[in-house]
Amino acid sequence: MANNKLLPKLLQNLLDILNDEEYYDITIEVGNDPYIKIFRCSNGNFTLSFPLLAKNFKKKNYGTLAYIKLPNISPN
Repeated sequence: MANNKLLPKLLQNLLDILNDEEYYDITIEVGNDPYIKIFRCSNGNFTLSFPLLAKNFKKKNYGTLAYIKLPNISPN
C-alpha cells in the first residue's frame, strides 16, 4: 500500500512545481495596451494545453525562454 502514500506526495510536488516561477520558460502576453494580461507556463504544460501552438517549439528550443505576444486575443 505504499502507492496510497506516494500519490498524494507526487501530486503535491507537481503542484509546487507548477506554482514555482523558477520553472516558467514561456511567457504569453495577450491583448493590447492598456489591456494586457501576462500568463506564464512551463514548456511541458504549454505543449499539453496547446498542441497546435506548441508545434512551433521544437526540441532544439528546449531550455530557452520564449515570449509569445497575441495582441488580437482579449485578456478576458
